[in-house]
Amino acid sequence: MMKTVGTPISRRLVLGAAITAAGLALSGCGGGATPSAGGDVELNFVFWGDANRAKVTEEALRIFEEKNPGIKVKTEYQDSGPYADKLATRFAGGNPPDVLAMANRSLLEYAQRGTLADLKSLKELDLGNVPDTVMSRGEVDGKLYGLATGVTTIGMVVNKTITDQAGVTIPDDKTWSWEDYAKFATEVTQKTGGKVYGAGYDVSTETGPIMLARQRGEDFYTKDNKLGVSEETIRDWFQYSVDLRKAGGYPPAGFFEQIGGSPAQSYLAKGTVASQIIPINNYKGYNDAVEGDVVLLRIPGETSGERRGYSADPTMLWSIAAKSKHPKEAAKLLDFLTNDADGAAHTLTQRGVPVNPEVAESITSKLSEDDKKFVDLMAGIQKDDLAPAYVYPKGASVVADTLKQLATEVEFGRVTPADAAKTFLEKSNAAINK
Repeated sequence: MMKTVGTPISRRLVLGAAITAAGLALSGCGGGATPSAGGDVELNFVFWGDANRAKVTEEALRIFEEKNPGIKVKTEYQDSGPYADKLATRFAGGNPPDVLAMANRSLLEYAQRGTLADLKSLKELDLGNVPDTVMSRGEVDGKLYGLATGVTTIGMVVNKTITDQAGVTIPDDKTWSWEDYAKFATEVTQKTGGKVYGAGYDVSTETGPIMLARQRGEDFYTKDNKLGVSEETIRDWFQYSVDLRKAGGYPPAGFFEQIGGSPAQSYLAKGTVASQIIPINNYKGYNDAVEGDVVLLRIPGETSGERRGYSADPTMLWSIAAKSKHPKEAAKLLDFLTNDADGAAHTLTQRGVPVNPEVAESITSKLSEDDKKFVDLMAGIQKDDLAPAYVYPKGASVVADTLKQLATEVEFGRVTPADAAKTFLEKSNAAINK
C-alpha cells in the first residue's frame, strides 16, 4: 500500500513549525552498544520516543560507528512522561549525557545555567547547510545551545470514512475558520446519532493556543523571553471547547482517559471521534492505525485571522552537555545526525524533515506515500508569510503544566474560561519572571 516517491523535497521544508515535545528516561531502559576491544570512547546518547524510533536510531548509529572507528554510542530512551525530572537528576548529579534530545521549553533554562555546550564552538560540527531560521530557535545570547533534530508542525486529521458515511462534507482546509470547524464537528455528531464526536483535539496542549495567538497577531512567547499571549485569547481558547461541548461537537467531560499517546491508542483509531490535532510527522502512524481513509488538513483559522498561525519551530533539539568528557566525539555524532545521508536513510522523517536540505532531498525516494503527504503539507505551509518564533523562556514547563491543570478545571465546570485565563496569566508570568 505504501509506495515510494521520487519528487525532490523543497528546500523550504527546513523552515519548520510547531509542536511541543516531551521527554525521556535517562537510565535503565533502552538499548545500547558496549565498546568492543580497542574502542577508545563511549558516548552516552539519550532521547525520547517509542521502540520504533529507537530501532531506526540504532540502525543509523551503527553506520556512525563504522565511519568513526574508536567511538561507540550507548543509547537510552523512553516515552515522554518523565523527561524533565530524569534530565534534571542527571545534570544535578554531575553525570549528564554527552548528546541529548532537548525539549524546546527547556533549552533556555539549561543554557543559562551553563550546562550546555556552544555548538558553534565545535569545529567537528558543520553548520553550513543549516538555515538561520532553524538555528535561531536554539540560539541564546549569540551562542547555539540546541540544533533542531528536524522540522514539523501540527495539523488536523479527519477520518473521511466516518464523514462520508455520515454525509458530512469536510470544509476546505485552506480557507476554513474555527467557526467552520465547530459547525463541521457538530454536524458529524448529530448525523452519527452521537456515536462519533466530530472533534477530539486536546485542549490542554499548548500548541493550540500558541497557534491561535499567532493568528491574532500575538506572540505566545516574545523575542525577549516573556509571555505575550493576551488574557482574552486564553479565555477564548477555553471558551471554544466549552461552547463546542454544549453544541455536541466535542465529547462530554470525563470522556478522555489516559490511554497513551500512540496513534493506535488514539480515539481516532477507536472510531469514537472523527478529527484530531496531531504533529503531522505522525500522519503515517494514524493512517496505519485507523480503519478508514484518514486525510491530513491544515489547522483552521489560517486565512480568517490577522496573520498565519504556523511558524518556524523545531520538533525537538539536539544538545551537547558542557561537561561532556568527549566534546569532539559528541560533536562528530551531532554532525552525523545533522548532515549524514546514510544515517538519514534509516531515520527518515522520524524526528521531522531533516534540517539539512541536501539530506532532506536524499531521502525522498525512500518515503512512503503517507510521509510524502506530510512533507508536501510542510512545503505548502511554508510558502505562506509565516510569523517568527522564539526560544521558549525559562518557566515554560510551568506554563504548560498550568494550562493542563486549568483545562481540566474548565472541562468539569469548576472554573469559568474567564477565571481560568486570569489564573493562567498570573501563574505563567510569575513562573517566567521568577
